[in-house]
Amino acid sequence: MGEMILKATGLCKDYGKKSVLHNVDFTINKGDIYGLVGKNGAGKTTIMRIITALQVPTKGEVEYGFDRSRLGSVGALVELPSIYSNMSAEENIRFQYLNLGLKADDSIKEILKLVGLDNTGNKHAGKFSLGMRQRLGIAMAMVGDPEVLILDEPINGLDPQGIIGVRDLLIRLNREKGITIIISSHILSELSKLATRFAFIDGGKIIRECSSYDIEHAGEKLMIITSTDADGLSALLNSNGYNTETVSNPDKVTIHGEVDITDVCILSRDNGIKITDLKTVETDLEEFYVEIVGGNHNA
Repeated sequence: MGEMILKATGLCKDYGKKSVLHNVDFTINKGDIYGLVGKNGAGKTTIMRIITALQVPTKGEVEYGFDRSRLGSVGALVELPSIYSNMSAEENIRFQYLNLGLKADDSIKEILKLVGLDNTGNKHAGKFSLGMRQRLGIAMAMVGDPEVLILDEPINGLDPQGIIGVRDLLIRLNREKGITIIISSHILSELSKLATRFAFIDGGKIIRECSSYDIEHAGEKLMIITSTDADGLSALLNSNGYNTETVSNPDKVTIHGEVDITDVCILSRDNGIKITDLKTVETDLEEFYVEIVGGNHNA
C-alpha cells in the first residue's frame, strides 16, 4: 500500500427524497491515476463535487493526506471549464491566480508550456479547438501547484487527436510532476490507457475496485493451466518463449496470447511436469465493463 492522499468514508448524498450516493468508500494513494468509471448519472460528478468541497455530503467524510487549507492544493476541472472566451490562455491563467488569491509569477509560462499552449500568444480562448480548451482548463486547475488534480470527463466530446493530447498531458503530469489524478469517464477503453486503479460506480455505489493489471488482461486471449508445479511450469514456458503469469492462484499458470495447446502439453510432459486442468479464455473489454455495471457501455 502506498501513502494515502485522499480517503472517502461512508459518503452519502441526498437531494430531497432522492439518494444519489450510498455509503461510498475508497482510498486513493499518492501517485495514483484513479479512474471513476460509470454510466452517465451513476454518481461520478457528485463524488467529485464532494471531494473538491463544491458540495457537502449528507453523511460521511473525506480525509486528506495533505494540507487541504493551502490555496491551490486541489485543482479541479468539474463539468465545463470556466474559461473566458475573450481572453488569451495566459490571461485566463493569470485570472485564475487572482481568483485563488495567489500572486501570479513565472509559473504561468511553465504551465502554458506543460499543456502545450505556450505558442498561442494573444489568440482568444474562444477561437481554441475543444481539445485546446480542455488543456487550458487543466492548466487553470494546475494553478497553485496542486497535490491532487480532479478531472470530470476531460476527454468527453474530443476527437481522437484531442483525446491523445489530453491523455499524454495527464500521464506527464503524473510522472514528471508527481501529481495524483482522479479522473472520471464512461469510456473504459480510453480510461484503461491512462488510469492505474479503477472504481466502477453504478447507482451511486462503488460496486468494484480493480487495478490496471485487471483491466489490461480483460481484453485478450488467455490459457489458464492448473499444475502440481506451477512455478516450474511457468519457468519452463517462459524459457521457451511464452508469456506467463502465476498471479491468479498458486497452482495456476496463465499464458497470454495465442497458444498451441498440443505444444504446451508435450513440453510439460517431456519435462516431467503434470498438468491437471487446462482451459482457454477469450475476454473483451466492453464485455468486462457491461458485466460489472450492466447496460450500454457508452450510456
